[in-house]
Amino acid sequence: MEWLQETYLTYQSTLGYIGLNALLALSVYTTLSCGQLALSSAGFAAIGAYAASILTLNFGQSFPVALLAATALPMLVAVPLGLPVLRIRGVFLAIATIAFGEVVRLGLVNWDYVNGAQGLVAIPQKTSVWMIYLAVALALLLLARLRGSKWGFALEAIREDEAAARTMGIHTTVYKLAMLVLGAALAGLAGALEAHYSFMVAPNGFGFVRVVDMLVFAVVGGTVAYYGPVVGAAFLTVLPEVLRELAPLVGIEPGPLRFLVNGVVLLSVILFLPNGIVSLPARLRERRRARSVTA
Repeated sequence: MEWLQETYLTYQSTLGYIGLNALLALSVYTTLSCGQLALSSAGFAAIGAYAASILTLNFGQSFPVALLAATALPMLVAVPLGLPVLRIRGVFLAIATIAFGEVVRLGLVNWDYVNGAQGLVAIPQKTSVWMIYLAVALALLLLARLRGSKWGFALEAIREDEAAARTMGIHTTVYKLAMLVLGAALAGLAGALEAHYSFMVAPNGFGFVRVVDMLVFAVVGGTVAYYGPVVGAAFLTVLPEVLRELAPLVGIEPGPLRFLVNGVVLLSVILFLPNGIVSLPARLRERRRARSVTA
Protein backbone atom coordinates (compact mmCIF):
# COMPACT_ATOMS: atom_id res chain seq x y z
CA MET A 1 0.00 0.00 0.00
CA GLU A 2 2.83 2.41 0.81
CA TRP A 3 4.48 1.61 -2.54
CA LEU A 4 1.24 2.42 -4.34
CA GLN A 5 0.85 5.71 -2.50
CA GLU A 6 4.47 6.66 -3.17
CA THR A 7 4.07 5.86 -6.87
CA TYR A 8 0.92 7.97 -7.05
CA LEU A 9 2.65 10.95 -5.42
CA THR A 10 5.57 10.59 -7.84
CA TYR A 11 3.39 10.59 -10.95
CA GLN A 12 0.52 12.72 -9.67
CA SER A 13 1.45 15.64 -11.90
CA THR A 14 1.61 13.41 -14.97
CA LEU A 15 -1.77 11.88 -14.14
CA GLY A 16 -3.28 15.33 -13.84
CA TYR A 17 -1.91 16.51 -17.17
CA ILE A 18 -3.13 13.35 -18.91
CA GLY A 19 -6.66 14.36 -17.93
CA LEU A 20 -6.15 18.03 -18.79
CA ASN A 21 -4.71 17.19 -22.20
CA ALA A 22 -7.59 14.76 -22.76
CA LEU A 23 -10.10 17.55 -22.14
CA LEU A 24 -8.28 19.86 -24.56
CA ALA A 25 -8.10 17.10 -27.19
CA LEU A 26 -11.84 16.51 -26.81
CA SER A 27 -12.44 20.23 -27.32
CA VAL A 28 -10.76 19.91 -30.72
CA TYR A 29 -12.64 16.69 -31.48
CA THR A 30 -16.05 18.34 -31.07
CA THR A 31 -15.62 20.36 -34.26
CA LEU A 32 -13.70 17.61 -36.06
CA SER A 33 -16.73 15.36 -35.47
CA CYS A 34 -18.64 17.47 -37.99
CA GLY A 35 -15.72 17.90 -40.37
CA GLN A 36 -14.63 21.36 -39.23
CA LEU A 37 -10.93 22.01 -38.54
CA ALA A 38 -11.43 24.73 -35.91
CA LEU A 39 -8.29 25.37 -33.86
CA SER A 40 -9.58 27.98 -31.43
CA SER A 41 -9.37 25.78 -28.32
CA ALA A 42 -6.17 27.42 -27.05
CA GLY A 43 -7.86 30.82 -27.09
CA PHE A 44 -10.92 29.47 -25.26
CA ALA A 45 -8.68 27.72 -22.73
CA ALA A 46 -6.86 31.00 -22.09
CA ILE A 47 -10.17 32.81 -21.54
CA GLY A 48 -11.32 30.15 -19.10
CA ALA A 49 -8.01 30.02 -17.25
CA TYR A 50 -7.78 33.78 -16.76
CA ALA A 51 -11.46 34.21 -15.91
CA ALA A 52 -11.30 31.56 -13.19
CA SER A 53 -7.94 32.79 -11.87
CA ILE A 54 -9.10 36.41 -11.60
CA LEU A 55 -12.26 35.36 -9.76
CA THR A 56 -10.46 33.22 -7.18
CA LEU A 57 -7.28 35.29 -6.85
CA ASN A 58 -8.61 38.86 -7.00
CA PHE A 59 -12.25 38.57 -5.98
CA GLY A 60 -12.16 35.64 -3.56
CA GLN A 61 -14.90 33.72 -5.34
CA SER A 62 -15.44 30.03 -4.65
CA PHE A 63 -13.95 27.46 -6.99
CA PRO A 64 -17.32 26.18 -8.32
CA VAL A 65 -18.30 29.74 -9.27
CA ALA A 66 -14.94 30.21 -11.00
CA LEU A 67 -15.37 26.96 -12.94
CA LEU A 68 -18.87 27.95 -13.98
CA ALA A 69 -17.64 31.32 -15.26
CA ALA A 70 -14.68 29.69 -17.02
CA THR A 71 -17.07 27.36 -18.84
CA ALA A 72 -19.75 29.94 -19.66
CA LEU A 73 -17.56 32.82 -20.85
CA PRO A 74 -15.86 30.89 -23.72
CA MET A 75 -19.30 29.62 -24.78
CA LEU A 76 -20.54 33.21 -25.02
CA VAL A 77 -17.47 34.21 -27.03
CA ALA A 78 -17.83 31.19 -29.33
CA VAL A 79 -21.26 32.27 -30.62
CA PRO A 80 -20.26 35.59 -32.27
CA LEU A 81 -16.98 34.00 -33.37
CA GLY A 82 -18.61 30.94 -34.93
CA LEU A 83 -21.39 32.63 -36.88
CA PRO A 84 -19.03 34.28 -39.42
CA VAL A 85 -16.02 31.95 -39.11
CA LEU A 86 -17.86 28.67 -39.67
CA ARG A 87 -18.92 29.87 -43.12
CA ILE A 88 -15.41 29.11 -44.34
CA ARG A 89 -13.87 25.65 -44.55
CA GLY A 90 -10.67 23.67 -44.52
CA VAL A 91 -7.34 25.39 -44.07
CA PHE A 92 -8.96 28.86 -44.13
CA LEU A 93 -11.09 27.93 -41.14
CA ALA A 94 -7.99 26.63 -39.36
CA ILE A 95 -6.10 29.87 -40.06
CA ALA A 96 -9.01 32.05 -38.92
CA THR A 97 -9.43 30.16 -35.63
CA ILE A 98 -5.67 30.12 -34.97
CA ALA A 99 -5.74 33.89 -35.51
CA PHE A 100 -8.48 34.17 -32.87
CA GLY A 101 -6.26 32.34 -30.40
CA GLU A 102 -3.36 34.64 -31.19
CA VAL A 103 -5.56 37.72 -30.70
CA VAL A 104 -6.55 36.41 -27.26
CA ARG A 105 -2.93 35.62 -26.36
CA LEU A 106 -1.59 39.01 -27.51
CA GLY A 107 -4.44 40.78 -25.73
CA LEU A 108 -3.42 39.07 -22.49
CA VAL A 109 0.25 39.91 -23.10
CA ASN A 110 -0.65 43.61 -23.29
CA TRP A 111 -3.17 43.63 -20.42
CA ASP A 112 -1.50 45.13 -17.36
CA TYR A 113 -4.26 43.99 -15.01
CA VAL A 114 -3.12 40.37 -15.44
CA ASN A 115 0.63 41.23 -15.39
CA GLY A 116 1.03 41.01 -19.15
CA ALA A 117 3.45 38.39 -20.41
CA GLN A 118 4.41 37.37 -16.87
CA GLY A 119 0.90 36.15 -16.16
CA LEU A 120 -0.71 35.40 -12.83
CA VAL A 121 1.10 33.52 -10.07
CA ALA A 122 0.25 32.18 -6.61
CA ILE A 123 -3.13 30.98 -7.85
CA PRO A 124 -4.70 28.88 -5.09
CA GLN A 125 -4.49 25.16 -5.80
CA LYS A 126 -8.10 24.07 -5.91
CA THR A 127 -7.94 21.35 -8.56
CA SER A 128 -7.61 17.72 -7.55
CA VAL A 129 -6.85 14.85 -9.90
CA TRP A 130 -10.29 13.33 -9.30
CA MET A 131 -11.92 16.59 -10.45
CA ILE A 132 -10.03 16.45 -13.73
CA TYR A 133 -11.04 12.87 -14.42
CA LEU A 134 -14.63 13.55 -13.41
CA ALA A 135 -14.71 16.31 -16.04
CA VAL A 136 -13.23 13.93 -18.64
CA ALA A 137 -15.76 11.23 -17.73
CA LEU A 138 -18.70 13.63 -18.05
CA ALA A 139 -17.40 14.90 -21.40
CA LEU A 140 -17.06 11.33 -22.69
CA LEU A 141 -20.53 10.46 -21.43
CA LEU A 142 -22.02 13.43 -23.26
CA LEU A 143 -20.18 12.58 -26.51
CA ALA A 144 -21.20 8.92 -26.18
CA ARG A 145 -24.86 9.92 -25.83
CA LEU A 146 -24.56 12.17 -28.87
CA ARG A 147 -23.05 9.44 -31.03
CA GLY A 148 -26.17 7.29 -31.43
CA SER A 149 -28.67 10.14 -31.31
CA LYS A 150 -30.27 12.29 -33.99
CA TRP A 151 -27.53 14.85 -33.37
CA GLY A 152 -24.84 12.22 -33.86
CA PHE A 153 -26.23 11.09 -37.20
CA ALA A 154 -26.56 14.71 -38.32
CA LEU A 155 -22.94 15.41 -37.39
CA GLU A 156 -21.78 12.35 -39.34
CA ALA A 157 -23.77 13.50 -42.37
CA ILE A 158 -22.21 16.96 -42.18
CA ARG A 159 -18.73 15.47 -41.84
CA GLU A 160 -19.18 13.21 -44.87
CA ASP A 161 -20.88 15.73 -47.19
CA GLU A 162 -22.10 19.06 -45.88
CA ALA A 163 -23.89 20.03 -49.08
CA ALA A 164 -25.80 16.74 -49.18
CA ALA A 165 -26.67 17.11 -45.49
CA ARG A 166 -28.09 20.55 -46.17
CA THR A 167 -30.29 19.22 -48.98
CA MET A 168 -31.64 16.62 -46.53
CA GLY A 169 -32.95 19.42 -44.29
CA ILE A 170 -30.15 19.42 -41.72
CA HIS A 171 -29.45 22.90 -40.37
CA THR A 172 -25.69 22.59 -40.72
CA THR A 173 -24.90 26.02 -39.25
CA VAL A 174 -26.76 25.21 -36.04
CA TYR A 175 -24.96 21.90 -35.59
CA LYS A 176 -21.52 23.29 -36.38
CA LEU A 177 -22.03 26.26 -34.06
CA ALA A 178 -23.29 23.99 -31.27
CA MET A 179 -20.17 21.81 -31.50
CA LEU A 180 -17.91 24.88 -31.49
CA VAL A 181 -19.69 26.12 -28.36
CA LEU A 182 -19.32 22.69 -26.72
CA GLY A 183 -15.62 22.65 -27.59
CA ALA A 184 -15.24 26.15 -26.13
CA ALA A 185 -16.85 24.99 -22.88
CA LEU A 186 -14.50 22.01 -22.59
CA ALA A 187 -11.45 24.13 -23.38
CA GLY A 188 -12.45 26.83 -20.89
CA LEU A 189 -13.02 24.22 -18.19
CA ALA A 190 -9.65 22.61 -18.94
CA GLY A 191 -7.93 26.01 -18.75
CA ALA A 192 -9.50 26.79 -15.37
CA LEU A 193 -8.63 23.38 -13.95
CA GLU A 194 -5.05 23.68 -15.20
CA ALA A 195 -4.57 27.18 -13.77
CA HIS A 196 -5.64 25.96 -10.33
CA TYR A 197 -3.52 22.83 -10.67
CA SER A 198 -0.21 24.44 -11.64
CA PHE A 199 -0.48 27.60 -9.43
CA MET A 200 0.11 29.93 -12.39
CA VAL A 201 -1.12 30.95 -15.82
CA ALA A 202 0.71 32.86 -18.57
CA PRO A 203 -0.19 33.82 -22.17
CA ASN A 204 2.69 31.83 -23.68
CA GLY A 205 1.08 28.65 -22.39
CA PHE A 206 -1.69 29.09 -24.97
CA GLY A 207 0.34 29.78 -28.09
CA PHE A 208 0.55 28.03 -31.45
CA VAL A 209 2.59 25.14 -30.05
CA ARG A 210 -0.25 24.30 -27.66
CA VAL A 211 -2.70 24.35 -30.57
CA VAL A 212 -0.57 21.85 -32.48
CA ASP A 213 -0.32 19.62 -29.40
CA MET A 214 -4.11 19.50 -29.05
CA LEU A 215 -4.57 18.60 -32.70
CA VAL A 216 -1.86 15.94 -32.56
CA PHE A 217 -3.51 14.36 -29.51
CA ALA A 218 -6.76 14.03 -31.44
CA VAL A 219 -5.17 12.80 -34.69
CA VAL A 220 -2.87 10.24 -33.07
CA GLY A 221 -5.66 8.88 -30.87
CA GLY A 222 -8.18 8.86 -33.70
CA THR A 223 -11.18 11.01 -34.54
CA VAL A 224 -13.44 8.17 -35.71
CA ALA A 225 -14.29 7.38 -32.07
CA TYR A 226 -15.23 9.90 -29.40
CA TYR A 227 -12.70 8.37 -26.98
CA GLY A 228 -9.83 8.46 -29.50
CA PRO A 229 -8.51 11.89 -28.46
CA VAL A 230 -8.32 10.69 -24.84
CA VAL A 231 -6.20 7.71 -25.92
CA GLY A 232 -3.93 9.99 -27.96
CA ALA A 233 -3.57 12.48 -25.10
CA ALA A 234 -2.70 9.73 -22.62
CA PHE A 235 -0.17 8.15 -24.96
CA LEU A 236 1.62 11.38 -25.89
CA THR A 237 1.59 12.72 -22.32
CA VAL A 238 3.16 9.57 -20.88
CA LEU A 239 5.66 9.26 -23.74
CA PRO A 240 7.94 12.14 -22.56
CA GLU A 241 8.21 10.50 -19.13
CA VAL A 242 9.38 7.26 -20.76
CA LEU A 243 11.78 9.13 -23.03
CA ARG A 244 13.26 10.97 -20.04
CA GLU A 245 14.37 7.62 -18.69
CA LEU A 246 15.64 6.40 -22.07
CA ALA A 247 17.46 9.58 -23.13
CA PRO A 248 20.68 8.91 -21.17
CA LEU A 249 20.88 5.41 -22.64
CA VAL A 250 20.94 6.70 -26.23
CA GLY A 251 23.04 9.78 -25.49
CA ILE A 252 20.40 12.33 -26.56
CA GLU A 253 18.90 15.13 -24.51
CA PRO A 254 15.27 14.46 -23.48
CA GLY A 255 13.92 17.54 -25.30
CA PRO A 256 15.22 16.75 -28.82
CA LEU A 257 14.45 13.06 -28.35
CA ARG A 258 10.86 13.88 -27.48
CA PHE A 259 10.35 15.98 -30.62
CA LEU A 260 11.98 13.27 -32.75
CA VAL A 261 9.81 10.48 -31.36
CA ASN A 262 6.64 12.60 -31.49
CA GLY A 263 7.31 13.30 -35.16
CA VAL A 264 7.91 9.63 -35.90
CA VAL A 265 4.73 8.63 -34.05
CA LEU A 266 2.62 11.21 -35.86
CA LEU A 267 4.02 10.27 -39.28
CA SER A 268 3.57 6.57 -38.59
CA VAL A 269 -0.04 7.04 -37.53
CA ILE A 270 -0.85 9.13 -40.60
CA LEU A 271 0.75 6.59 -42.96
CA PHE A 272 -0.27 3.28 -41.37
CA LEU A 273 -3.17 4.10 -39.01
CA PRO A 274 -5.07 7.02 -40.58
CA ASN A 275 -7.94 6.42 -38.15
CA GLY A 276 -5.64 6.66 -35.13
CA ILE A 277 -4.43 4.32 -32.42
CA VAL A 278 -7.98 3.27 -31.54
CA SER A 279 -8.25 1.59 -34.96
CA LEU A 280 -5.25 -0.67 -34.26
CA PRO A 281 -7.25 -3.60 -32.75
CA ALA A 282 -9.56 -3.67 -35.78
CA ARG A 283 -6.60 -3.59 -38.16
CA LEU A 284 -4.97 -6.50 -36.32
CA ARG A 285 -8.20 -8.50 -36.46
CA GLU A 286 -8.46 -7.87 -40.20
CA ARG A 287 -4.89 -9.07 -40.74
CA ARG A 288 -5.49 -12.24 -38.72
CA ARG A 289 -8.68 -12.88 -40.66
CA ALA A 290 -6.88 -12.37 -43.97
CA ARG A 291 -4.08 -14.75 -42.94
CA SER A 292 -6.58 -17.42 -41.89
CA VAL A 293 -8.37 -17.13 -45.25
CA THR A 294 -5.14 -17.41 -47.26
CA ALA A 295 -3.96 -20.33 -45.11
